[in-house]
Amino acid sequence: MSARDLRSDSAHAGRERYPWRSGAPALVRDRPVQVVEFQRARLLRAAVAVACERGYDGMSPTVIAARARVSRKTFYDLFAGREECFLAVVEDTIAKFEAVLVPVYEARAGWSGRLRATLVVLLAVLEGEREAGGLAVSYLVGYGPSGDELRARVLERLCTLVDGGRAQAGARPGLSPLTAELVVGGVLAVLHARLRRSSESLVALVSPLMWMIVLPYLGPVAAGRELRRAVPACPPLAARAVSSPLASLDMRLTYRTGRVLEAIAALPGANNVEIREHASVTDQGQISKLLARLARLGLVENTGAGQARGAANAWYLTSTGGELEAAIRRSAATARS
Repeated sequence: MSARDLRSDSAHAGRERYPWRSGAPALVRDRPVQVVEFQRARLLRAAVAVACERGYDGMSPTVIAARARVSRKTFYDLFAGREECFLAVVEDTIAKFEAVLVPVYEARAGWSGRLRATLVVLLAVLEGEREAGGLAVSYLVGYGPSGDELRARVLERLCTLVDGGRAQAGARPGLSPLTAELVVGGVLAVLHARLRRSSESLVALVSPLMWMIVLPYLGPVAAGRELRRAVPACPPLAARAVSSPLASLDMRLTYRTGRVLEAIAALPGANNVEIREHASVTDQGQISKLLARLARLGLVENTGAGQARGAANAWYLTSTGGELEAAIRRSAATARS
């Protein structure tokens, strides 16, 4: 399988990750996409935490919505139920991992070289995303919803990459295509077990896992070389978290809050009235409360003299607020692409 094939699959996954673009209720489609993305990110983050604490059977929409600090109605606006929410967690996680892994895979030559380099980065990313990554790996080994369309698609791609070993010079003749399934299943089983033991390093598994992959294709001598190779330093790219910055912000973003942030980004230095008009908020008291709340969270600051001196407020995004606004715009662009 080529990197082009991987990108095509990732694009397919990306389209499925944003149901409000077509099939969601009109109320959801009419919301600013950044608000919907924020709510969805919060729900997915909450779903990961709930699934890790209670298991798939304990992932009730009520518990997830409460953990995400959104309404139960918002959950059902975005997901049909816990199965769709769980699969969205897995699909988002896989797509984010692929965004990091595909460039690494492309940059190497040779079957074993590509697999080793990609495996190093995969394990490093899993190390930093143990909960969401652990759920994705668990799903691939049979945990969670019974529907297997996503599972089958991902496993087929992994098996295709591993099965490239049959075409290598020196490969053992007569190897069955089932060899790749056995190898992929074995690697996933090891990762699943290690992810359940939070104290064990994953990157240290690179050489033993490469021994497992190479052995049936190229024999014990080549596998032994893989086992003896030193584990390389993790590339800086892999050390970065792949989770959405929107998901990690400890606040609830409502429709009005999103509109206010957007207004301040578009009109730096605006006063309360200008922000209220731009955000289409009719209640002046509500706009004052929202601005005060965002200021307490460190997302906006008032550099004007304010009402205490009889002058207008002048609102700006703080550096944190600017980072959030930039993250919202990036997420909105992804959702529209």
